[in-house]
Amino acid sequence: MKKTSESGPADGPAVTFTGAVKAFGPLRAVDGVDLRIEPGETVALLGRNGAGKSTAISLLLGLDDPDEGEVRLFGGPPGAAVRAGRVGAMLQEGRLVPRVTVRELVSFVAGRYPAPMPVGEALALAGIEELAGRRVDKLSGGQTQRVRFAVALAGNPSLIVLDEPTAALDVEARAAFWTSMRGYARRGHTVLFSTHYLEEADRHADRIVVMDHGRIVADGSGERIKRAAGGSSVSFDLAGRGTEGLTLLPGVLSVEVRGGRATLRTEDSDATVVALAELGAIRGLRVAEASLDEAFLALTSVAAPTTSVAATALEAV
Repeated sequence: MKKTSESGPADGPAVTFTGAVKAFGPLRAVDGVDLRIEPGETVALLGRNGAGKSTAISLLLGLDDPDEGEVRLFGGPPGAAVRAGRVGAMLQEGRLVPRVTVRELVSFVAGRYPAPMPVGEALALAGIEELAGRRVDKLSGGQTQRVRFAVALAGNPSLIVLDEPTAALDVEARAAFWTSMRGYARRGHTVLFSTHYLEEADRHADRIVVMDHGRIVADGSGERIKRAAGGSSVSFDLAGRGTEGLTLLPGVLSVEVRGGRATLRTEDSDATVVALAELGAIRGLRVAEASLDEAFLALTSVAAPTTSVAATALEAV
């Protein structure tokens, strides 16, 4: 029999949602979510405002309990994993304690956990060793955010949860933060982050989970999501040719014509290009993959979805 700790078996999934539901009056902010994150994964959680991301994070951290279903961290209750120091979090709310130095703050937080990360190691991972003697209320926005990252690392967590970690940061500060995060992830730790910067999700996540109206509508790598939900575009110069029959070509979903150039949105760019070549319509040919922004817009909607079409499509990719 495997030995278990208060937070669950060491070799279990880092995160498990099973039919999780959380409602606020008639609003089901989390609506039957099933999700499994394995140790060592870096996962981005995307969704419009009100999609259910923040509520899902609250359930994950044990700040709220599901009305139905369950949420487990490392096989046990979220609260147990948090108390054991197995989970660190950077949330949007809350301010750092003023009038203390960075080292004093991180040392204080580390002292609350049973097996903390050495303070110097937490400062090094967050890239703020040179700030150790500075007061936290005298730091820039980017420096403050990296201090919050060091605080989240203080308990030596196996899982870290980042809620909009680079919001309001400039480009340089965002780059510095992700350098720190990658250093943590390279150690085999699990990262779950939400962000409004879709390029961050595409660049830094192994896997992207998209929520809409409290449900997961897509789950996979950025590449798979773009293929399944966004398709590709094939454009070429019409050179005086008409557009008759273009909508009937293999894979074509829509046709747009601007300034003598046609752009075909297609779910199978290879088949579309072969068909165009057979027609001789290949002058100025250009094939471009859909961006994650385009896929995200295709996956999310103003009206509540009746089925998770995109998630089903991903299973077949």
